[in-house]
Amino acid sequence: MDESDTAAILPGDVLGATSEDNRQPDSCDGHKREEEDAAAPTTNVLRPTLTCSLPVTVEPVLFLAMFSVALQAPLSTQYLWDRISEDLGYNGTKTSECSNSSVPPDPLQKEVETLTAHWNLYISLGGFSVGLLVVPLLGSWSDLAGRRLVLIIPNFGLALQAVVYLVVMYLKLPVVYFLLGRLLSGLSGDFNAVLAGCFSYVADISDRRSRTFRVAVLEACLGLSGMLASIIGGQWRRAQGYINPFWLVLATNLAAALYAYLFVRESVLPDPSAKLLTARHHKAVWHLYSTGGRSNESGGRLHRCRLWLYTLCFFLVVTVHFGSRELYVLYELSSPLCWGSALIGYGSAAQHLAYLSSLLGLKIMQRCLEDSWVALMGLASNITGLVVFSVADTTQLMFTGYGLCFLFMAATPVLRSKLSKLVDPSEQGVLFASVACVESLCFLVGSSIFNSLYPAALHFMKGFPFLFAAIILLIPAGIIGTLQCLDQRRDRTESTMSS
Repeated sequence: MDESDTAAILPGDVLGATSEDNRQPDSCDGHKREEEDAAAPTTNVLRPTLTCSLPVTVEPVLFLAMFSVALQAPLSTQYLWDRISEDLGYNGTKTSECSNSSVPPDPLQKEVETLTAHWNLYISLGGFSVGLLVVPLLGSWSDLAGRRLVLIIPNFGLALQAVVYLVVMYLKLPVVYFLLGRLLSGLSGDFNAVLAGCFSYVADISDRRSRTFRVAVLEACLGLSGMLASIIGGQWRRAQGYINPFWLVLATNLAAALYAYLFVRESVLPDPSAKLLTARHHKAVWHLYSTGGRSNESGGRLHRCRLWLYTLCFFLVVTVHFGSRELYVLYELSSPLCWGSALIGYGSAAQHLAYLSSLLGLKIMQRCLEDSWVALMGLASNITGLVVFSVADTTQLMFTGYGLCFLFMAATPVLRSKLSKLVDPSEQGVLFASVACVESLCFLVGSSIFNSLYPAALHFMKGFPFLFAAIILLIPAGIIGTLQCLDQRRDRTESTMSS
């Protein structure tokens, strides 16, 4: 099938979409504005038969999928530690930097830590490398075959991974089988495919004005489910071990797939002739970033540059989020803070509550500010919080940093929304699949850089990684501000010429 057969779905032609000029969110009669019908192309437009909007669409799918991932990630790491300790005959506990003990570190403990870190790295790299090939394939395919399949298939893959992990735990198989489960999940697209499918779906059903907030709601689902999983996972493992929580992981993934199958209405009318296994889908990613996509077929380097610049901003912001997040607990456990589990739990809760405060702040600020200025406010909140973290030597100062970060998640939904508005409606799947792959790369890069920088900075400034993160965020802030100023200047010029 060549490019002329591609289904182009207009924002106003999809489930739940509304006009910016005449919104009727409760209307289920399927009528479209006359302006949209006149502007719609006469060919290559497929319209879904269901157009009744729902207040909740793919949010439960993302919530459940994120819950399963957030629940199993720390548990699998702890299981690796326990299994490797058992295999090596180590039965000690990790020593704290705040301990007054002068006993030298146990070399067996160092070996357990090293092997656990290595296996974590192998498992993450295995899932990332397979997903890097599969996720763009599924994302581009969803532009033709529909979004629901891309919400169902990866959740079954995550469920299969949970089954493999359960078998390993029941039979006490070698930990290498964890890598097998991760690879099987990667072949189905893994959690990144769920991300791509959910954000693509929201882009399909929202108009340009409401898209940023709908994306922010999905971001808030990620934070809330992560917080809930963190609270449940640790307590449950201490009470009942590893196996029962992983049964919940399996049930959650199956529930997400079942919800997508039963309740999520298709936003793209499926093309029966769409093929999954074809190089055309990967070429669509190349075409998107090399030419700016179909919305830029008339030419123009500025459009393509904006796509790259906003992707760069997203990469830097998310890399800082992932990288700094891994240091919070280590920073709090060690001197001079020496927090216990209770304070660490409160700190984690404060960090996750920022997802809700960011959502609320974004909704309020959108009433009087452009999206770009909202993103800059979010970056300013994040930067000030990181600067406070870099010098925090008391509990009060640490929680002050958490308080200042109350808008730190306002930038990423704005960037996702801006990227979505730059591409053609028929390219939302390939765009968000690419963004999901970038997000995986952010995790690897952020984890590598900040976990290497932290021990290197201990001898001159323990909080330097947080200060470094704040400096990095100045780059996307400058890019976003510059692009917004250029847009405003262009708008003033056009209005002057038209008058």
